[in-house]
Amino acid sequence: MRGGRRPTTVVFVLAAITVSIAGWRYGSPVKGTAATAGPRVAVLAPPPSVPAAIPEPAPEPAPEPAPTPATTEDPEGSRLRLGLARPVGSPATIADATGLEVPVFSAPGDAEPGLTLKNPTFEGLPVVFLVMQRQGDWLEVQLSRRPHQSTAWVRAADVSLRQTTYRVVIDSSAKRLTAYDGSTVAMEAPVGVGVGRTPTPTGIFFIDGAVRLANPNGPYGTHQLSVAAFSNVLTSFGGGNGQIAIHGTNQPAKVGSAVSNGCVRMTNDTVTRLVSMVPVGTPVEIV
Repeated sequence: MRGGRRPTTVVFVLAAITVSIAGWRYGSPVKGTAATAGPRVAVLAPPPSVPAAIPEPAPEPAPEPAPTPATTEDPEGSRLRLGLARPVGSPATIADATGLEVPVFSAPGDAEPGLTLKNPTFEGLPVVFLVMQRQGDWLEVQLSRRPHQSTAWVRAADVSLRQTTYRVVIDSSAKRLTAYDGSTVAMEAPVGVGVGRTPTPTGIFFIDGAVRLANPNGPYGTHQLSVAAFSNVLTSFGGGNGQIAIHGTNQPAKVGSAVSNGCVRMTNDTVTRLVSMVPVGTPVEIV
């Protein structure tokens, strides 16, 4: 009986040799296929005569974004063509609206305004502008509306002018606010800034309002300095339009970290000091 099984054994041996040769020549099964029973077949590197694959060239760096145009249409639907704010020198000139309405124009000399602002605002705050430049009887001013950093023109006859030597610089990465009087540092303090998903916007802005809050133990602390800057993420927040502010807090331990929805938090004592120092209209730069 044993002798009768020998031809079968020879067939199995030949089949195993054939499979080994095939494995030697073509490598292992395609990645992802089920492994078959038996010893694995070694995968050999290509012979030296086969040239190595040519590496893909490194991707070109992304191009720098195009600069913001000097003028653009107002996305809020007015007929204004808007300019772009830029840093102003010291002292800075501030324009306060004097009437119940302020006509705003796209260019000096325009016959018809592209927008008329009510004074005071819907929040009960006086309308104020930061002046970029003067051309005769016309003033280019920064507006407190979207898109932030936008400018347009008002007639000098519709405002009264004053000046301030103060400016505020907020460093979001260092989480620090510095107030300058001219070139002199007048105050430094740690601040809380926006978290990653709701960052504090950066750019050239100004303080457009100051409010002493009725509940000093509330989430906004003792005072709030409204800044003419708007969240790049939130178009509305808490019934408002996503505008940010420098304000106090009832959680002082979190000052110095990224904790907010975009606003700049200070301890109550430091925001009270800041409010007493810088007037409405003061330039604010957030970097």
